[in-house]
Amino acid sequence: MDFNLNEAIKTANQVIHSKFNRKLTDLEIVILKGAWQREDYDTIAAKEQYATTYISQDVAPKFWKLLSDALEEKVKKSNFKEALKRYWEKQSFRPENHDLQVLVAKEEDKQSSQSISSHKEYHQQQNTQINHERSQAEKNEVSKLEVYVERPPIESLCYEHILHPGSLIRIKSPSLMGKTYLMTRVLSQVAEKDYHVVYLSFKLAERNIHFTNLNKFLRWFCINISRELRLPVELDEYWDEEGMGSKVSCTTYFEEYLLTELENPLVLCLDDVDLLFPFPEIYEDFFGLLRSWYEKARSRRLWQKLRLAILHSTDVYIQLNINQSPFNVGLPIELSEFTQEQVLELSQQHGLAIATNSVAQLMELLGGHPYLLELAFAHLKAHPDITVDRLLAEAPTEASIYRPHLWKYWSDLQEHPKLADAFKQVIDATHSIQIEPMSAYQLQSMGLVKLSGNKVHIRCNLYRQYFQIRLSSGEQI
Repeated sequence: MDFNLNEAIKTANQVIHSKFNRKLTDLEIVILKGAWQREDYDTIAAKEQYATTYISQDVAPKFWKLLSDALEEKVKKSNFKEALKRYWEKQSFRPENHDLQVLVAKEEDKQSSQSISSHKEYHQQQNTQINHERSQAEKNEVSKLEVYVERPPIESLCYEHILHPGSLIRIKSPSLMGKTYLMTRVLSQVAEKDYHVVYLSFKLAERNIHFTNLNKFLRWFCINISRELRLPVELDEYWDEEGMGSKVSCTTYFEEYLLTELENPLVLCLDDVDLLFPFPEIYEDFFGLLRSWYEKARSRRLWQKLRLAILHSTDVYIQLNINQSPFNVGLPIELSEFTQEQVLELSQQHGLAIATNSVAQLMELLGGHPYLLELAFAHLKAHPDITVDRLLAEAPTEASIYRPHLWKYWSDLQEHPKLADAFKQVIDATHSIQIEPMSAYQLQSMGLVKLSGNKVHIRCNLYRQYFQIRLSSGEQI
């Protein structure tokens, strides 16, 4: 007979009745069923229409304590199945004859240490196998980019630094300049060394849900990392918002669960972290938390397993205590535009034989913008009949291959008139100018302008040509 949910409920009822002369309550059965199905307390509470805190901080802890006392071993949500199964197996094979019971008891005593050793060996083998399979899956999921132009020595610096215990890398560049491509490249290399890699973009968070308070954000953060690592989500075992607070709970989850579970180093790449900048109630504590983890690695071997990569699009204009900021430690990397040699290499990787003067024409319009150049070369490769001259002529028009890209910017500007006005000042100027600081940061983050000191200028002539007419005429979408 298999040990299933029904047998688990029967066994729990039996052991509690024999010890305390009572049966499981309906709510205790609900918790046992939910835990069996690996549901968190939020889900269990929602299904039964109870408050989460009532389940997670009252009924559930009392239930696990009850089982612990009855089974005379530590029982919690993550191990109750094994504890009940051990009791069930003993009861299932218990001989009715007293003499046989004595013999079996002696044999159990004799083999006790062997069983414990065997049990440990089995779980060590299982954990090794799971870690190997998890690492192989991570390798398969890390994209190996077919087209990639290196920007020496950035790639080698990032790769070498991420190998250092407890390291931190922070990469800054405007949108679409290649931060994610760079880190994907680095992650693919460290995955080959059996490192665990997790890439988490904060764009995946829902602003109106996960950015409302620190506790919700940190739970979202931990849940996503657990799932990326293919580990069960065990927040309920380590989370105590009222008793320890969210930051300590999150740290405990990493220290006692995630980092302990993983044999090899974990590279955690956090992209688009500047999406937190408008939320001081979250970013102050979260960035302070990252800094504290970085500091822990100086004296705690376990935390040396964690390697952090932080990606953002703007300068860090938020106010952070210098001792609680992750933006003034580690290896700083800032991505620049492609040089002419790198643009030529990109065209060659696409299998194109473009004359040097044509590359110069493209750069006159697009600058060294990696994304815009990639679109151009991909289009020329897919449409051999289209010339560079034709592509350049159509670029600032509605027939352009850049139309979706440009319209996305236009839509954003229409939603933010103040930003559109600031951008118009930049377009109309013939030299670098100074504009309102927040507008400068936002336009730089979007990738529309370059920031030099306190002054800004247009990123490329394509943007000037396309938006100048529309902003001057007051055109609407």
